[in-house]
Amino acid sequence: MASRTDAGVHARGQVISFRTGSSLPLLAYVRGMNFHLPEDIAVKQAFRVKPDFDVRHNAVSREYRYSIINSPARSPLWRRFAHWVIGELDTASMNEACQALIGKKDFASFATRAEKNLKTVREVYRAKVKRNDDMVTLEMVANAFLPHQIRNTVGALIRVGLGKLTIEEFNNIVQAKTPGLAGPTAPACGLCLMEINYPVPWGENDENL
Repeated sequence: MASRTDAGVHARGQVISFRTGSSLPLLAYVRGMNFHLPEDIAVKQAFRVKPDFDVRHNAVSREYRYSIINSPARSPLWRRFAHWVIGELDTASMNEACQALIGKKDFASFATRAEKNLKTVREVYRAKVKRNDDMVTLEMVANAFLPHQIRNTVGALIRVGLGKLTIEEFNNIVQAKTPGLAGPTAPACGLCLMEINYPVPWGENDENL
């Protein structure tokens, strides 16, 4: 599995790999696995890869999106896929705070707790908050993420958006490198793994296998 996620987190672009001695057509794998998988999981495509391919370590970046319904009334249609926040969020301030996340940094403050031998340096390529009517989304792209890093980031950014945390205080959290300092941890339902990126597009080198 290319990216580990918490229970309740969704995925549109998860990638897995396995070895097999079968020579079935690729479409047969897709149809066969979907026949046996539960209704909330579906295989979209299958590709052959080289024997030394590592689905996790060959990835160059992961893209996640966190969705927030920012409305006085809850949304029954989005209840399983977005976090409901009642107070109006100042997305401009949230975006300004996001600038402190960009780059290669020690994100220990965004880990839920200190874990033995856990390396907390990650490189964030993009962190941006967008609003479309009542929907507010945070998009984050990084080489990898710490456990709960995005959900703790969202929790802190919501506090910024509600005026409960200043941008300077958010920056101090980033610089503190203290596990558990960011948060509170936003609910898992709003988080979705969008895409795993690799150096070579899928299927491009199939003829060389």
